[in-house]
Parts: sequence; C-alpha cells; structure tokens
Amino acid sequence: MVRLPTFSAREYFYDQEGNGTAQQASMFMRPHSDPIVSYYYPKATGQYHYGERHPMKPHRLTLTNTLVIGYGLHKKMDHFFSPRPATQEELEEYHDPDYIDFLRRVRVGSALVKEGQDCYNFGEDCPVFEGLYEFCRQYAGGSLVAARKLAQGTTDIAINWSGGLHHAKKAEASGFCYVNDIVLAILELLRYHPRVLYIDIDIHHGDGVEHAFYHTNRVMTVSFHKYNGDFFPGTGKLDDNGTGLGKYFSLNVPLQDGIDDESYVALFKNVMGPTIQSFQPSSIVLQCGADSLGCDRLGAFNLSINAHGECVRFIKDHNIPLLVLGGGGYTIRNVSRCWTYETSLLLNTEVPEPLPDTPFNHFFAPDHALHPKIVKKVDNLNDSKSLENIRVSILEKLRYLQGAPSVQMQELPPDLAAWMESEERNSELEKERDRDTIMEDVPSSSRPFTLETPRDPHKAKNDYFDDSADQDKEEPSTPAGSSTTGKTNNKGKATRGRGRGRPRGGAGVKRGSTARRGAKTPAKEREKEGSVSGQLSAKEGSESESEEE
Repeated sequence: MVRLPTFSAREYFYDQEGNGTAQQASMFMRPHSDPIVSYYYPKATGQYHYGERHPMKPHRLTLTNTLVIGYGLHKKMDHFFSPRPATQEELEEYHDPDYIDFLRRVRVGSALVKEGQDCYNFGEDCPVFEGLYEFCRQYAGGSLVAARKLAQGTTDIAINWSGGLHHAKKAEASGFCYVNDIVLAILELLRYHPRVLYIDIDIHHGDGVEHAFYHTNRVMTVSFHKYNGDFFPGTGKLDDNGTGLGKYFSLNVPLQDGIDDESYVALFKNVMGPTIQSFQPSSIVLQCGADSLGCDRLGAFNLSINAHGECVRFIKDHNIPLLVLGGGGYTIRNVSRCWTYETSLLLNTEVPEPLPDTPFNHFFAPDHALHPKIVKKVDNLNDSKSLENIRVSILEKLRYLQGAPSVQMQELPPDLAAWMESEERNSELEKERDRDTIMEDVPSSSRPFTLETPRDPHKAKNDYFDDSADQDKEEPSTPAGSSTTGKTNNKGKATRGRGRGRPRGGAGVKRGSTARRGAKTPAKEREKEGSVSGQLSAKEGSESESEEE
C-alpha cells in the first residue's frame, strides 16, 4: 500500500489516479478585477434613413458593429445582446403620452406631419421618415435593458452605441432626437441607485438631460460642449447650475472652437476627478458623442480618437457601474473607428492599428487605420487662462455640495401621499364611529361623569393624581346607581373623555396629518376637553367622600 503525503507535507497534493499535481485555478478563471461587460446592439437601427442630405446617418451603427465583430471583441464580452424594443408604456415613463401617440401614428406624407411641425418641433432637423417610431423604440429599448442590468448588478459596464440622443424633450423632438433614451435609462437606475452622474462629451450641450433633472440633487449632469451663444442648442452657460433642490447639481463646461487633445483631456480630468469624489455616484452614464472629434461634419473641435478614448478610460478606471452610450457624430468613418476603439478600452483589450477586413472597407480608404490623422480645421481659441477660470469656477461650485446628498425616501409621489392622507382620515373616522357605537351599548349608570365639580381643597395633590396628565393609576369605578349628570350630545350619547394613553384633546395628530399649528379647536374637541376635566374632578370628589366615611 502506497502512503501518500498529506496536504500539509507537500506544495501540491497528489492525484489519486495519475499521480499528477493539481493546476492553479487562476489559469482558468477570469481575474476578479475584470469587469463584466455587456454589449447591446439593436440590429435594425442601422437600416433607418433620415433623408438623403440629412447629416444623421444611422448606418454608422452598422459600421461600428462590423468593426467590433471584425476585431473579435464580441468574444471578449460577457453578454452580446440584441434587446427588445421599448414599449409605449416604457417611453411614457418620461415622455408625454400625446407625444408618444403622435410618434406611433405619424407616417410620411400623412396629414399628421403638419401637426408635428406645429406642435412637436418637427422639421428639417427632425423629419418624419419611414419607421420612425420603431427606430425610437429600438434604441430606447437598448438603453433601458442596459440600465436594468446595471441596476440588478449583473453587469459592470453596459454599452449601447445606438443610444445617447440627448436633445429630445418631454413632449418635443430636437436636434435629430425624438425619444430621450438617456433620461429613461437614468430613471430606471434611480429605482435602485441613490445618485446617478451623467457625463456628456458631445460637442453639443446635453440640454434635454439637464432640463429633465434640473430640479433634483439625485442626478448630477456635467456637459463639455461648445458654447458661443449661437451654436446649437444655444444653452449650457457656465452659470447654468440647476435650481431649487438641484442647485449646483448641473455643471456646464463651455468651450470655444479648436480645443486640442492636451487641453481637453487635462480639463476633463481636473473637473471629473473632484466631481466624482464630491458627488459619490452609485452609477455613471457616459454619453460619448463623436462629433467632438476633429474633422467632424458639424463639429469644430480638434480632438483625436486617442483623446476621446482617454476620457472614457478615465471614467472606467473609477470602477463604478457604467452605462456607455453613443450620441452625435456625423463623419461616420471616424465615428465607427472611435466607438470601436472605446469598446476595446472598456474590455481592457488591445487591438491592432490596421482595420479588419469587412464588407465596408471602402468607407475607411485610403489608410484603413484605426487612428487616422485628423487634420486641424480651425484654430484653438481656448487659451490657458480661460480654461483655468472654468476649472476654478467648477471647483468652487462643488464646494456647495457639502458631500454627497443622502436619500431618505422622505418625498412620496403626489398620488401616493394623497392616498395615505385619505387612508389616515378614513381610519380616524372609523375609530370615532367605533367609540360612539361602544358608548351606545354602555348603561347610562356606568357612563363617565362630565359635570365639573370643585376640587376638594383638603385632598393632597399628589395623593392620587399628581396632575391631569398622570395616567399611572387605575381609574376608580363609578359607584353603582349613581345618576348620570354628565354632558351629553344631542343624540343622548355621553361625550367621551380622555382615557388612558390618549393625549389631551383627543387622539392627537399623527405623522403626516394636515393639522396646522395655531388652528382653532373645533366645538366637538372643546366639549371633549371640558368633559375630561369634569370627569377627573368628579372622580376625585367621590374618592374623598369614601375616605371620610
């Protein structure tokens, strides 16, 4: 019989059959530091078309997904989904039902097109095209499913390049955007996460998202964008910082034309680092509009794909649940390269510079490279002094936060609060009816005295009752056969006095009731207070007489 060494005697214990050694488990297990990444691509979104000369090209999503698969990045992902479209009810979680119903019914060439122009800001920027409602449902559905996965803790990073349409308002289309999937996703995250940080690196101000959360401190919005008063949408000044409870929870970083890699990345890190530290978000939503790249059809910045990706990497390294969305970007060959590169960063995977062979090679000619040289189009109008002033101003506003806001669930939805108050009032009425019913069944000889009698001056104040609020002693029973001289109401029922454990003046004010300080006491309550004092005096007088006998 061969005696095998024990586990403590050798570095590895022996295999019973082959006399081999066990292998290290870490060779076969993913390191715990690797995040769980989910990728959402509604397959049909790249097939829609805004119009022949419209700058928004959903085909950029097809190019992006082709490059992602061509590089084999889908094999590095934990989940690769084609999510279901959002339902009408899900879209109405934020948007006006009449507006969503219009999107559902409108068709190219129908009479409703005129209504869209008059009521919902449809026009050249936001045209009616074939399949408009399905397009909105698909990209919004991707963002909603991604947000739910983050909220449930089943993924760490969720990517939906078809989302990020940040200009849409509650009941209005704007800036190529019809449904604001970002707001819908944030609302979903807020069901489970106390605080959500929204970051926007699109060249256009994220006005739709800021407007939706301008009055709350549970969502902080930070937008890096071009602002000169005329550039669309014309909002996002440095001093636009929220209002009411959301004061200083909307931060805007207005920039001028031509900002370069070094200036942009340095300012981004100097702003977002302290912001994350102060706000302490439970999750982050990052809108990666690629129209901030150089040579964009509608943009005026000089950012490279590397600089744009460095902002994404900086946010990812904070290891906070992250939802990454698309946005603007109108030179589609650069947009697809940028989002493919950022997908590799989120996966901690290096990809080669030459692009993979795909059916769309002609889009990337002549260089066929992941990082093309983006030629400067405009001069940099952002001097170091102006950027420093922006940085200092943002940090000063962060001082007003005084730490991350807590969520104590004190504010109830209006409908629920009204329902609870109604329930409390009904409960009080039921208690009053129960007390009246009980008093009707009590014989008149046993009902409490309500006639006020003089207090016996020879009775020691602390002999039985220290004062009228003392409830530690049992009340003496009413002598049998005594006449009822107490005050009764018009129905012949005795007015009930204050019993043990009941505060002076009746049942008292419960938490959440609408009673106001200084309100006049109703006549019925005054009768109760009078009967309480008479009952105590009569009982004390009866007790004094029994002691003298």
